Amino acid sequence: MDEDKNFVDHRDSCSRINKTSVYALPVGGGDLWPVLAFQKSGLLYVCLPLVEQSLKPRPPLINISGISQAFAVLSGLLVFINSSQKNEAEINAKCDLEGAASNVTISVNLPANGSPLQDILVHPCVTSLDSAILTASSVDGMDDSAFSGPYKFPFTPPSDVFDLCYYTSQVPVPPILGFYQMKEEESQLKLTINLKLHESVKNAFEYCETRIPFFNRGPITHLEYKVSYGQLDLSREKSLLVWVIGQKFPKSLEISLSGTVTFGSINKEHSVDPICTGNTAYIKLYFRIPDYTLTGCYTDQHSVQVFSSGKPKINTSRELISSDYYIWNSKAAAPVVYRTLFF
Repeated sequence: MDEDKNFVDHRDSCSRINKTSVYALPVGGGDLWPVLAFQKSGLLYVCLPLVEQSLKPRPPLINISGISQAFAVLSGLLVFINSSQKNEAEINAKCDLEGAASNVTISVNLPANGSPLQDILVHPCVTSLDSAILTASSVDGMDDSAFSGPYKFPFTPPSDVFDLCYYTSQVPVPPILGFYQMKEEESQLKLTINLKLHESVKNAFEYCETRIPFFNRGPITHLEYKVSYGQLDLSREKSLLVWVIGQKFPKSLEISLSGTVTFGSINKEHSVDPICTGNTAYIKLYFRIPDYTLTGCYTDQHSVQVFSSGKPKINTSRELISSDYYIWNSKAAAPVVYRTLFF
């Protein structure tokens, strides 16, 4: 019996959603914690940080210095492995300062109604943190006593580009709402996609597109479709549709796509995925919004303090970049798991 295909409660249950890249692995009769792991470009990066303090009860992540150091190691490894590829810029800093051991302080601000930042992890170069930030991750985000900033990070900058901090935040709604319906009828697939940009989100994209992959099938031989906005392109390998939405949603903020797809015989050149079989499929959104963040977080360049000789030039920017933004097929049959009951 292949255990990987069976439902395992602690591994497959949705009762707890992990908000960070820090996990607990069941080992023997207990848990191995903390373990850092994240996936990027098809690779899994894992690190077991050195912890020289008691973990019972579990302290806030920001109190464990080894986690920040492990993140720095994995981030450096990620940069090295992907150095030959063009990467999207991500929430980083670069300081070019004369003199040794120059000190910098950056303040991260939230709007008046912004949700407090949680699970804050900082780069090892950060020299100290306010006690309110240290306890922020242990306070419920809906609690009025939760710390809402400004978040000040004093640090001695390294010479290369680095990620100053990581955090999570409770965002009330996704920026783009939608559903995907794909149903197989004889030798054809019928698909329907509806997308809506939330009214609170800035309607000014650098780019926005939806990719519709068809795994475990042959090339697309026939396509009929109707699109309310944007344009639909077929990839060179004919196993992927790209819905180019462009730089703005229409005034209604709603767009739709419907169509029928017919496939030829499958061969080795086409995409295969053991998970996306039959109707179990998804679409993936790619977008970038300059000068905007979901949390409203921003760094005012006038609030950046640099303790160094001379007058440095300071530039700050912010942007929202999609990462793993999936919408699953709502017409797919849901997997069912049950346990035998004895009376």
